[in-house]
Amino acid sequence: MTTIKIEGLSELKDALEELSKATARNVQKRALIEAAGPLEADAERLAPFRKGTLKRSITISPKLSSRQRSLHKPTAKVEMFVGPGSLVQAITSEFGTSHSAPRPFMRPAWDSNKKPMLLSIRDFLAEQIEKARQRAARKAARILAKMQGAN
Repeated sequence: MTTIKIEGLSELKDALEELSKATARNVQKRALIEAAGPLEADAERLAPFRKGTLKRSITISPKLSSRQRSLHKPTAKVEMFVGPGSLVQAITSEFGTSHSAPRPFMRPAWDSNKKPMLLSIRDFLAEQIEKARQRAARKAARILAKMQGAN
């Protein structure tokens, strides 16, 4: 088991709560997609290649297949998933079969990216929260200027 300590997350959580729900959700989605990019790239690079179907199916998405959805218990308001589509060959490649040895690609990609991903999420969230605050301030200033100009 690996323990990773990341400082500043409680401050980011508080800052997210200051934003509108839609803005906070969008900021979190962008942060997760941005941070998951290197994981997706590594998984594609490590995926066994025959026809390229497995490699092309690896994506970052908020959606799961119907089977995956039936087994998944959401743990957060915003979730992103990285991995291949619901291809049998993804499972047989990652874990092997009675006839073939495993050729893992997702686990090694995760192992090499989990800490940098968490740090990236923290940094990107901080950046995006600040940008959202600046946009809200500009919008409020425009509304105020319109109101003052109308009087």
